[in-house]
Amino acid sequence: MSKALVPSHLLAPAGTGNLDAYIQEVYKIPVLTLEEEKDLATRYRDEEDIDAARRLVLAHLRFVVHVAKGYAGYGLNLGDLIQEGNIGLMKAVKRFDPEREVRLVSFAVHWIRAEMHEFILRNWRIVKVATTKAQRKLFFNLRKSKKRLGWLSMDEVNTVAEHLGVKPETVLEMESRLSGQDIGFDLTAADDDDKPQVAPAAYLESNVDDPESTVADNDESDHNNGLLYRGLDELDERSQDIIRQRWLTEDKSTLQELADIYGVSAERIRQLEANAMKKLRASISA
Repeated sequence: MSKALVPSHLLAPAGTGNLDAYIQEVYKIPVLTLEEEKDLATRYRDEEDIDAARRLVLAHLRFVVHVAKGYAGYGLNLGDLIQEGNIGLMKAVKRFDPEREVRLVSFAVHWIRAEMHEFILRNWRIVKVATTKAQRKLFFNLRKSKKRLGWLSMDEVNTVAEHLGVKPETVLEMESRLSGQDIGFDLTAADDDDKPQVAPAAYLESNVDDPESTVADNDESDHNNGLLYRGLDELDERSQDIIRQRWLTEDKSTLQELADIYGVSAERIRQLEANAMKKLRASISA
């Protein structure tokens, strides 16, 4: 989905110079009803209706703002976070399937947060490299104070510390931070495919938490649980209790324990359990 789907002043609030005005504007955009959302998503999926996709994105910009505010403590610009989240929202709209009976906002949150997390990780070293006044002073002065490339000698450390009015330990700590090398999560286009794959993406990839699969699995689980409890409601009270005691609790009861409770034989409890399970299977598969 192209960024041109959304007006530039709504996609990239960081460039507007007035974040408060942007937030006020997106909150004026009406929220879609379930029927409107499903209709727009179906039109985009089946007919590639770009206007439908645009309306889906615009209606959910307020949610991106809400998520971005939750990351305010990272010291990054809120407008930049919103901009990254908007990209995640567009990716979610592109992948959204209205037939899964899940609202877009529930599906999109995974993609929105993923883009924000990637942005935070890209900027984390910049944010944390200098956190105190002395460290910020060193950040801007240490490189030009060095007499050679590589690590400072102890004489140079003491000279820099005296010149800048900080402890030698502070100089060593900042030198260590400045000498660190950032590694991109993904390999860039300039990387040679013949060289070893050393980017974190090569060894940190995980398919466990794919957002679309997670939503689909949760939806299927909710559906199956609904069928189960609907089937239980069709059983008599004693059969319900037997099924719960035998299958739906951590501390499961034995046939004999239930037989003592109901004053019947263990064999009779087994028969009741078998009949109840047969009715449950029929109800779930109906």
